[in-house]
Amino acid sequence: MLRAIPRDIVRRAKDVERHRVKLLDIGPLDGPVLLFGGPYSNLHALKALIAEAQRRNIAPHNVICTGDVVAYCGNPAETVSLIRKWGCHVIAGNCEEQLAAGADDCGCGFEEGGVCDALSAEWFDFSNRLINDAARTWMGALPQFAAFSVAGTRYGVVHGGATETSQFIWPGDDKSAEIATLEAALGPIDVVIAGHCGLGFIEDDWINAGVIGLPPNEGRSETEFCILDGGATLYRLNYDVAGASAAMAGRATPYAEALMTGWWPSEDVLPDRLKRLKAA
Repeated sequence: MLRAIPRDIVRRAKDVERHRVKLLDIGPLDGPVLLFGGPYSNLHALKALIAEAQRRNIAPHNVICTGDVVAYCGNPAETVSLIRKWGCHVIAGNCEEQLAAGADDCGCGFEEGGVCDALSAEWFDFSNRLINDAARTWMGALPQFAAFSVAGTRYGVVHGGATETSQFIWPGDDKSAEIATLEAALGPIDVVIAGHCGLGFIEDDWINAGVIGLPPNEGRSETEFCILDGGATLYRLNYDVAGASAAMAGRATPYAEALMTGWWPSEDVLPDRLKRLKAA
């Protein structure tokens, strides 16, 4: 359903499209569609997801990644190489945008001075040293928004939000401005597919497909992906967690332990209502 779009949102969307945004029109898709986000340099998880897609007979053309191929884990170059070889659709995450631009930080939207912000310096520097020019060129050409349809339902795809790539959008948030901005660029859409925040969730007009590179801060090591097949369903991804953790050996990073325990090193980014240790 096309919504009334405020003038400032129309102006911002047109400016973004003219100067920066590359739009990918995937078109109609038949059969199940696999959606996932945040490989996060976790080569072991990506290999497991590819095996899962093959087990379900889902071709790469019916697979969409919401970005952040590179981040916390131990195999940034290998993860980029594998996802490119696989040939699924990939939307630019903030990590891809920053690496392509030669920036000196991840642009993740973490609060300055917080734990996540401090930890990001280590993994971004690690990844930045291992990503080659060919990978950066590929990252720089990735679309920011995409659109596709399944059985008459039209979907728009973003990384975090439409107004800001690294926007953290949580279940229960007001998403009207994000949807209006995306419709200004893509035309009418029924449902938005997103990632970035690290938690998979499904609402009437917004689906976060989860991420495969880190667990969703629930005390379990399995990560998440989503399949559209007559409806949206989140699934758990089992993979070689010990191998992924071992690939981070020698680095001063708590994310290796997070893979094993299923708990994030910090809940800085989470709204209070989603924190496991709520304030008294």
